[in-house]
Amino acid sequence: MRPFCPRVTTETAAEPHTTEEPVMREASTDVGMDVHKKDIVVAMLLPAAREVETWAVANEPRAVRRLARKLKREAPGIIRSVYEAGPCGYVLKRQLEAEGVPCEVVAPSLIPSAPGDRVKTDRRDAKKLAEMLRAGLLTEVHPPTQEDEAVRDLCRCREDVKQDLSRCRQRLGKFLLRKGLRYGAGRAWTERHRRWLWSLELEQRAAQATLEEYLLGIEQLETRLQELDATIGEIACAEVYRERVGWLRCFRGIDTLTAMMILAELHDFRRFTSARQLMSYLGLVPSERSSGESTRRGGITKAGNAHLRRVLVETAWHYRHKPAVGVTLRKRRQGQPAQIIAIADRAMRRLHRRYWRMLSLSKPAQKAVTAVARELVGFIWATLYPAQVDGSSN
Repeated sequence: MRPFCPRVTTETAAEPHTTEEPVMREASTDVGMDVHKKDIVVAMLLPAAREVETWAVANEPRAVRRLARKLKREAPGIIRSVYEAGPCGYVLKRQLEAEGVPCEVVAPSLIPSAPGDRVKTDRRDAKKLAEMLRAGLLTEVHPPTQEDEAVRDLCRCREDVKQDLSRCRQRLGKFLLRKGLRYGAGRAWTERHRRWLWSLELEQRAAQATLEEYLLGIEQLETRLQELDATIGEIACAEVYRERVGWLRCFRGIDTLTAMMILAELHDFRRFTSARQLMSYLGLVPSERSSGESTRRGGITKAGNAHLRRVLVETAWHYRHKPAVGVTLRKRRQGQPAQIIAIADRAMRRLHRRYWRMLSLSKPAQKAVTAVARELVGFIWATLYPAQVDGSSN
């Protein structure tokens, strides 16, 4: 069964093909930068030059301002600069653009590389970026605004705290298992289970101190998690997010936190002109290695945003249940547009059928859920993309 991509009223026309000679663009100075925590290796390729001039500068604001002044002073024509996306983020891009030097951030995984090239240095990397920028072989990353990046970091911080809490609970469980203590009166981490944990008294003083430290650490992480959830909930009520969060909460399995993660990670749906493009960006499309008469398809590509892909797969598990609108979902849908609710209901019915049809074909449950997550992306795109293109949502 082919993945479903919902139809929307907004269509993007393909650019007409032309056989006319391309218009010569103005000569440009192309600058490649290999960025590290302490320094930046710069490679400048002048318009009519074959040799690349390279030098290094410190990665600090004053040195970046001097670099921008040098480029504007020595580089004729249009200046174009580029560096790879990495742990240094978009700070350098914003600093250069504030000084009037255009800068792009490109995807490292999409930079062409020669199979036989076994030498890698900072200067060679910077030179390669400058040459490929001139050849038009680089793929630019769409940078978020500083506000969007801050919300994204907050959502990821919440995920880090949740992961720390899970690890701390596992450490406590393994510690008790080594002491021969097992809780068999129901599910773990209920109020009854917590009372049992605090009632434990171990013979050795060191063991009792270890137990108390684990319990205090768990309580501290739970408090931090609640505070982060409250902060994200307050941000979701802001004007820039409130409308779109309300739309996404109409879907089964998507509440405020998941909606904010989707919006913070993708931040601008206008760059995805089709649902399939968004599916590919999230790495949810099947990989393929075909040649001649041989066709080989494998698992999903797992390219792009792994964090959001995991969140969507977790959400997709909700669609294994029979379609129904419960009390909680009905409350979330109050006051929302009828067309959004119709899309959510259509997704609920189709994705439920999709999941159980794949199971009837003896497909593993994990593979069925991944297929459901891929089609769920199509419904999310159909909900958010038209609004941003029409300008009805910030």
